[in-house]
Amino acid sequence: MSRRRERRPARAVARALVALQALCVLGPVAIIVVWAFTASWPWPSLLPETFSARGIEELFGPAQRAGEVLGASVGIALATAALTTAVATLAGRALSHYRFFGREALRFAVLLPFLIPATVFAMGVQVAFIRAGLAGTVAGVVLAHSIVALPYAALIMADASAALVALAGCGAGGARAWLTVILPMLSPSLLSAASMSYILSFSQYFLTLLVGAGKVKTLALVMFPYLASGDRTIASAYGVVFIAATLAVFLLFEVLLRKQTAREIDYFNG
Repeated sequence: MSRRRERRPARAVARALVALQALCVLGPVAIIVVWAFTASWPWPSLLPETFSARGIEELFGPAQRAGEVLGASVGIALATAALTTAVATLAGRALSHYRFFGREALRFAVLLPFLIPATVFAMGVQVAFIRAGLAGTVAGVVLAHSIVALPYAALIMADASAALVALAGCGAGGARAWLTVILPMLSPSLLSAASMSYILSFSQYFLTLLVGAGKVKTLALVMFPYLASGDRTIASAYGVVFIAATLAVFLLFEVLLRKQTAREIDYFNG
């Protein structure tokens, strides 16, 4: 009985912290949803004065083509996630398995975008891509986003590469070992790296503006002018779509991760 009494305050504190965290996350989201249907909400009023469907009408109106912009944003982000995760996985394997000249230089080069200011990096990438003929193209935007997301994915895959070293030491090799043992073990790290790369690409504005040269339209690129001009109604409407699209992709990643985990459990139990 005494142990149960001691646990009750700890449980109450834990529940209070979870509720506070949920409030900090869901509170701003709820405000964005309300603003998407609000015409006037002056300070310090706790509730909106008037409501309007102007944000939704302009968002899904024939001139806005929100579906086309959203599809382009999701496609670019998914392509960035796939490319970045593949490169990060190969880089992690090379850095953990092999000893070669320039290994530390490669490790530093992977993390170099961390050290360069975003504005300077974007301008340098723009100049390089103009000379390479990639400016104003979807491929150029995907490649630029991948460069930015690579350090994050590489850090995630660096820890996972230690498992590859251990398996290699145990004699696990070949294509079959990759498909049946190594790849399933790497799946959580792969999905984490892909998720991080996706959200970084999906939310890029300045880099997309410079490299895309205004020709490649993404949701962040269309939404930012409304934020800058103070049009909170339309900006919030875009924000709702932004959040919904991001959550949908993350739910997809979560479903894939759970299916892969269930397969691993069945494999080891069988």
